Amino acid sequence: MQSVLLESDHRGVCRLTLNRPDSANAFDEQLIAELTDALQHLATWQDCRALVLQGNGKHFSAGADLHWMQRQAQMDFAANVDDASSLALLMRTLDEFPHPTIALVQGAAYGGALGLLCCCDIAIAHHSARFCLSEVKLGLIPAVISPYVSRAIGMRQLRRYALTAEVINAHEALALGLVHQLSDELAPTCEQLVNALLNGAPQAQKYCKQLLAQIAAQPLNAELSQVTAQAIAEVRAKAEAQEGIHAFFDKRAPHWLSHKTEGNHG
Repeated sequence: MQSVLLESDHRGVCRLTLNRPDSANAFDEQLIAELTDALQHLATWQDCRALVLQGNGKHFSAGADLHWMQRQAQMDFAANVDDASSLALLMRTLDEFPHPTIALVQGAAYGGALGLLCCCDIAIAHHSARFCLSEVKLGLIPAVISPYVSRAIGMRQLRRYALTAEVINAHEALALGLVHQLSDELAPTCEQLVNALLNGAPQAQKYCKQLLAQIAAQPLNAELSQVTAQAIAEVRAKAEAQEGIHAFFDKRAPHWLSHKTEGNHG
């Protein structure tokens, strides 16, 4: 059985579904490899407009699979580094995915699952969802995911929750910044966000993600001002920006709103 399902619709909205419901979509080497491969494939697909990451069944993901962790315990150090590097590659691939990403969270999002949702641009959770950096309860640490979780909630909050492994309810997750919005109906809420994303120019969204990643790593100084000035000057000269401006003055929809992608990558 496939651990990850890939679907797309005529709009270029792609869905990756964690598909180990009997194991609460827990991570193992197969799921990590399949999800990484799917993300790398979709990153090169020009018709992809947005990506939705979700879990099949009652839970988004319970984190690491216990049987996988047992196998890790039998590995030597070099093999353990290689194994952990695969998870690190998954997180980086999702974080650097060129198109807008949305995580839909129901049930549990524990351990590495927090890394996934923090790597997505937008995270939506059901009111009953719960979250936990559970690693220390197993004698482990949230090493690979810690930079992404820290960026989402800040080091001060991370120090508490990584050390206590407290369960965080959905309202606390919203207040912490783990998620952007709570909903009792994830599907229609997701569709509203997808429609909002599809209103944007696809290349502009790609450049926007690149710029945001760049400015996050730089201090506010003259060099950063020059980076941002150069970025907007470069984008203004591109055909997509010219189309958007002309469409505004012509009082018509820009081409990316009328264009419908052909084909299906289901």
